[in-house]
Amino acid sequence: MTAGHTQETHVIRSYSNHRLHAEVGAIIREHSENKNDIRTVVRDAIAWDRAKSIVDLGCGYGWFEEVMPAGRDLLVGIDCLAENEEPFLIAARARAAEALFRMMTLPAPTGLPAAHFDLIVSLYSLYFFPGAIPEIARLLKPGGVFVCLTHSASMLEEGEHYFDFRNLRKVIERFSAENGEALLRQHFAKASYIDYPNAIVFHPDDEKSLATYIDFKREFIEKDVDPRIVREKMVAELKRKGQLRFNKNDRIFVVGK
Repeated sequence: MTAGHTQETHVIRSYSNHRLHAEVGAIIREHSENKNDIRTVVRDAIAWDRAKSIVDLGCGYGWFEEVMPAGRDLLVGIDCLAENEEPFLIAARARAAEALFRMMTLPAPTGLPAAHFDLIVSLYSLYFFPGAIPEIARLLKPGGVFVCLTHSASMLEEGEHYFDFRNLRKVIERFSAENGEALLRQHFAKASYIDYPNAIVFHPDDEKSLATYIDFKREFIEKDVDPRIVREKMVAELKRKGQLRFNKNDRIFVVGK
């Protein structure tokens, strides 16, 4: 295993702590300037009357399934963490007549039938496995839709005033708001996007929330800098400035053959 793959494994492992993941999700929602839940923005971009068979790549514990409309025929979750199987299936069975979970590390052949699925989603995950795009194109039905959500590379700008996050930037830039369309158009004829402008803002009484947020990102940043140093510096800056604002702009791509 290469050093890059080792770091990526550590990053992905950070998503196995469901309690911390949910806590950080609540922190992000509380401190976001954009009060629209990003999941509902994604959900409302989908024509659900034509989405009966679905694959969720990097499904996690069923984060998107929590807001997905019920009445689906088939919902397949693919994730590399065994810990996500049970919570994903609980969420998916409330939404679909048949729910399946496959544990695998993408990109890899999924073994699923070609041209079979109405909808494929990949939310905050495709930058871990952009090499899966050809497999996504293979799985999608003619007339089907692939929806993916990713970060803007500019999300690192504030932190890069203090630290060099070059390795983290490499991960985000594998598939970002800025380069995602070009990568998708190599395999899909139709591509559009919806921007989700946002920022996370912390105030003087938010030191604990800021520290928790940074702790959740520790596996993302530890190859560049000791996360404890980042946490201490950012908390000190919050005290000094009275406010810290972090770019959280995202982009939703909606593509088809």
